[in-house]
Amino acid sequence: MRLLNKVILVTGSATGIGKAIAKQCVAEGAKVIIHGLEADLAAEVAAEIGPERAIAHVEDLTAPGCPERLVALAVSTFGRLDALVNNAALVASGDIHSTDLPFFEKLLAVNTLAPFALIKAALPELSKHRGCVLNIGSVNAWSGEPNLLPYSVSKGALMTMTRNLGDTLMRENGVRVNQINPGWVLTENEAARKREHGLREDWYADLPKVYAPAGRILWPEEIAMAAIYWLADESGPISGQVVDLEQHPFIGRNPPKDASTIPTR
Repeated sequence: MRLLNKVILVTGSATGIGKAIAKQCVAEGAKVIIHGLEADLAAEVAAEIGPERAIAHVEDLTAPGCPERLVALAVSTFGRLDALVNNAALVASGDIHSTDLPFFEKLLAVNTLAPFALIKAALPELSKHRGCVLNIGSVNAWSGEPNLLPYSVSKGALMTMTRNLGDTLMRENGVRVNQINPGWVLTENEAARKREHGLREDWYADLPKVYAPAGRILWPEEIAMAAIYWLADESGPISGQVVDLEQHPFIGRNPPKDASTIPTR
């Protein structure tokens, strides 16, 4: 197994991509800290995995001391921390007209500053084991859709942090920092957002080829499988890298709005 006996903290792992990553880590031999804001969902995931392999923690990452408490929980429960997956994120619409500073600051706090604080809190433990950090970004980091301005900026900043710390921490601490940028993924939260937009229950079954050349969007489990490589020792000394996980190029904006009435990501 590729992650045998490693201890991995996965933020935002009560649902979606984070949940899929946590479960795949366990399948590869790891023990995990499940984190989220929904107590019932976090407990459900931890119970499904089992107490020998998982423990849950429910707290807002921006709360003072939360990053330190998560790292301490990993060490007190499983004796070490080998990897951090910064997956938790706030996805919210906003453009130049609808975005005010408090809203922008909130997205930066969750999507950029919280990962920084977690890396800083985890670094002493990760340094002991030549561990690693995997940041979960978004293809919107490259430019983003017009109605995802603050979200896209927050993910762009995360990408720059990955590049910067991927070099710095590898040189100084032997800790790798990499990032994957998922495209459009069919998570529980994404499905709920589209229903809130008034789309039918099976909106994902008939998507325009311009957005889904394969005829469907990505599944959380497909992102999880890609994450395992970066968390495993087989990725060697590779650090400071950003990999897009999408079925078509997304360096820039989406096609014109008249290509589809379905809002993406």
